[in-house]
Amino acid sequence: MVVLWIRGVLAHRFARTAGSAAGIALTVALLAMLTLFLVGAGASMTTRAVSAIPIDWQVQLVSGANEAAIRKTLNETKLVQTLHQANFADVAGFEARTGGTVQTTGPGQVIAFDGNYLRDFPMEVRFLSGSRNGVLIAQQTAANLHVGPGDPVTINRIGLPPLTVTVAGVVDLPDADALFQAVGLPPQAAPQAPPDNVLVLPRTEWMQAFDPQGTARPDTIRRQLHVRLTHDMLPTDPVSAFTFVSGAARNLEAKVAGQALVADNLGSRLGAVREDSRYASVLFLFLGLPGVALALVLTYAVTSSGAPRRRLEQALLRVRGAALSTILGLSAAEATVAAITGTLLGLAAALSLEPWVSGQGMVPGATAAILGLVGIVGLVAGFVAYLYPSWREARLNTVSAARRTVVAARQPLWQRLWFDVLLLAAAGMFFWQSASTGYQIVLAPEGVAATAVDYKAFIAPALFWLGLALLALRLSNSVIASNGRLLRGLVRPVSGRLAPIVAAAMSRQSRRLTAGIAMTALAVSFAVSTAIFNATYNAQSRVDAELTNGADVTVFGTSDKPAGAHLAALAALPGTAAAEPMQHRFAYVGADLQDLYGIDPGRIEQATSLSDAYFSGGSAAAMLAELAATPDGVLVSEETVRDFQLQQGDTINLRLMNAKDHQYHPVPFKFIGVAREFPTAPKDSFLVANASYIGATTGSPASEYVLMRAKSDPSALAAQASSVAGLDPSLKVKDIGQATHLIGSSLTAVDLAGLTTIELAFAVMMAAAAGGLMLALGLIERRRNFAILGAVGASRRQLSAFLWSEGLLVIAGGAVFGLISGTATAWMLIKLLTGVFDPPPEALSVPWAYLGTVLTLMVAAVVAAVLIARPPAGHDAEYLRDI
Repeated sequence: MVVLWIRGVLAHRFARTAGSAAGIALTVALLAMLTLFLVGAGASMTTRAVSAIPIDWQVQLVSGANEAAIRKTLNETKLVQTLHQANFADVAGFEARTGGTVQTTGPGQVIAFDGNYLRDFPMEVRFLSGSRNGVLIAQQTAANLHVGPGDPVTINRIGLPPLTVTVAGVVDLPDADALFQAVGLPPQAAPQAPPDNVLVLPRTEWMQAFDPQGTARPDTIRRQLHVRLTHDMLPTDPVSAFTFVSGAARNLEAKVAGQALVADNLGSRLGAVREDSRYASVLFLFLGLPGVALALVLTYAVTSSGAPRRRLEQALLRVRGAALSTILGLSAAEATVAAITGTLLGLAAALSLEPWVSGQGMVPGATAAILGLVGIVGLVAGFVAYLYPSWREARLNTVSAARRTVVAARQPLWQRLWFDVLLLAAAGMFFWQSASTGYQIVLAPEGVAATAVDYKAFIAPALFWLGLALLALRLSNSVIASNGRLLRGLVRPVSGRLAPIVAAAMSRQSRRLTAGIAMTALAVSFAVSTAIFNATYNAQSRVDAELTNGADVTVFGTSDKPAGAHLAALAALPGTAAAEPMQHRFAYVGADLQDLYGIDPGRIEQATSLSDAYFSGGSAAAMLAELAATPDGVLVSEETVRDFQLQQGDTINLRLMNAKDHQYHPVPFKFIGVAREFPTAPKDSFLVANASYIGATTGSPASEYVLMRAKSDPSALAAQASSVAGLDPSLKVKDIGQATHLIGSSLTAVDLAGLTTIELAFAVMMAAAAGGLMLALGLIERRRNFAILGAVGASRRQLSAFLWSEGLLVIAGGAVFGLISGTATAWMLIKLLTGVFDPPPEALSVPWAYLGTVLTLMVAAVVAAVLIARPPAGHDAEYLRDI
């Protein structure tokens, strides 16, 4: 009997069974790919975090510690890949005599590395000029002392006579923040800034110079063991990797019994990434789960669309003596076919599409478990979608009730309780609460990104999405059921003089049509919200990268070797659209040393983009115009304005280094505005002024940086610029792609392009399915009604008026409600995720081409549904015999 029933279902209700299987397949495929994306994103975040750490552990030995025993303990952990020693000595300062003047610095440090250190830790020192062997001086220290290779420098040791050495080379210390950190401070202590003045000595010379100082003042000397761990042993999940590394660090401290302290750089980085992984979860929840929910609702709607036919079939089975268990058994058999078919198709689709999705990757040990769990979810969803409607109708409907053609309409409970209005009001309340407290999902104190996810804040968009869907149901049902002037006006373009008759017929089918409109609106809303969020995210990611890098391509120089000296050659490159110089100096505001940027306000925007969000109190154009009109004007960062309680119009005396005597002298500036951000500037304290005024008051018009706008590919222009800059090793060339990778090492390691590729592709399919499949199934169920109309004399053109009117109503209602809901949801989500963007977006970015494609395919699906559902000539007798 079961086999006969399945054969009959496939022969006579293939469209509905195939539609249910397709809905299950969409659910399974989308859920599988989203889950794989989430796991893959976590593995990507771990990989990037690990690769960005130059020194995993800094093990600082206490005075009198047994270094050999500690090395043995480290090697016994089986985690150590590389191990080297570094020595640090505090000094009172440095002196140099150049050009008939004496330059001095404040306190600094002299460091030494053991043999092969720079080979195994190449990210610690970047050579700029001179020899790689001998005494090396940090770039900033060389600038302060105005020395270079071959110049003598005096080290003012603590408790010992001064020592004079000869500089062999100039270097940069890219990882100075971590290299000079204070090991052993409590976690809540504020991080210490790295020293401004640093000298690197060969280890033998360091020991001769500072071993005596260590004897007299052991508090001024530090020994560290720098460790790189075996990264292959780390778990791929950020949370597990953090637990593993931090546990190993605590285990080491316990084994050495107080002889050493561990600065767990890798653990700290993984701890931040562990928090950042919550951001990936948020994206999964609010960009992924609505799609999964929509696919489930679509599956349920497809199976429920045949309720009238199901009631008639169950009535016939009861007349022939079938029990409730028998009816449910036949439904379970039908569910088995659809659920298994849909689940297998969904899993196959997820596996086949995975290589085409950017950012996706199979994680060993996780993929099989994920696919198995998702498969179980698909099977359960399929059985529930089939069995619940069958059980409900078989339990509540009698044989006589099943044969009724007119059923009294009753408002659902949610309509009587105005549940849609309550949801929208609650969404507004939660959103206002989150906005009023200034909630940001991503916090960046002092430029260190970290997430603080409050999932309650996302109740607002969830309630709003659901409330607007129910409101669309209410309004659509009200318009259709009332059979008023609005409904007749909507269908008149395709029904003509039959508009009153068609509208009256449609009002009798209000629930079915309302369900089709609501499903279409949800699908369009899902596509619109995902597309707008993705477009805005991508646009702001580029703005953020340009802010960090300065422009498409930036050539970074120094005071001694300014990149502006090569401006003509850089501007003449084939890939250069524009090239503008920018000064980067340092200025003292009181005792605070800050970055000072000198620009030409009238030309800088030719090479880079300045957002209005960079400035406070006016647009970018207005602030640049004000700066151009005020030669001695200066834009000050918000932190400096707050710290020094400045008022607009105040005169600020900044101390700038003069090119003639290399000493800092006060220069008056007029405070004219506030800059929140600026290209290449740090996030805390900086100043922006006119380059001409800085050049005139310091005696040097040189520009340390050159900002370049590319005609096409920034990486190609960077390669061309490197050929020019290659003549001077102190120049660095970076393009916007490198900046994107740098700022994406944690938060945006979540490859949103991969997620939205999944989302947008499925959104198109679900919009077409919701608009076309729901309408087609409803029209197919009514073929008997159309056959009756044909039998009483209705022409095919008149019958088509009914079909096209329903199609037009689904298109219009779904598009209007979907566009409004999707745009509002995207706006709300972007507002809640303000902290993801730096700076925040000025407006939503709308991908018109994609939205046009979605709406076009939805219309095409509806048109195809109408054409398929049109009763073919000569089949009226067959449809009249249908139950």
